[in-house]
Amino acid sequence: DGDITANITVGGDVVDVNTSGVYTITYDVSDSSNNPATQVIRVVTVGDSTAPVITLLGDATVTHEQGTTYTDAGATATDNVDGDITANITVGGDVVDVNTSGVYTITYDVSDSSNNPATQVIRVVTVGDSTAPVITLLGDTTVAHEQGTTYTDAGATATDNVDGDITANITVGGDVVDVNTAGVYTITYDVSDSSNNPATQVIRVVTVGDSTAPVITLLGDTT
Repeated sequence: DGDITANITVGGDVVDVNTSGVYTITYDVSDSSNNPATQVIRVVTVGDSTAPVITLLGDATVTHEQGTTYTDAGATATDNVDGDITANITVGGDVVDVNTSGVYTITYDVSDSSNNPATQVIRVVTVGDSTAPVITLLGDTTVAHEQGTTYTDAGATATDNVDGDITANITVGGDVVDVNTAGVYTITYDVSDSSNNPATQVIRVVTVGDSTAPVITLLGDTT
């Protein structure tokens, strides 16, 4: 009969590509004299060997301001068979301590229903203090002071978002006010927090001068 490919009967299982399992396909044929061929079998194993993919939301490296609330952007996960498996993501690694400067690593892992693990995704969060403290001047920024009288500076306060009240750390510099010499004197106030963030310098200008009129005392009687 020669080529009788067209007469082959394909039987056995129908391969369901959406369901993992072992499927057997059979091939049978007979010639025109009804001589059957030895049956040929193909075994098809359907399985999921493709790992899911995790997609990080937000940046992989984050700089976070110390002392403020950290909210992680999270991640999503998809699989060729299971679809969206974001809800199955396991978040591990470090717990970000917003009150302590340092580098924290957050890990994201997931596996599909066939136990294929995704490549782990990592986010690195660096917590640090980049906010400068603030100096608040007590009293006026410009002062007119009477020459020859004692000068007492009103001072200043300083607060920081992490360190709190750092008034005691203020450095007072600039000129020394000479109450006996008329002139313009500049007093400076500086401070840095524990992360070495310097505050904007605050200045007080003190002008020493004589504005008190002299007094004439009459000797003898006025009349």
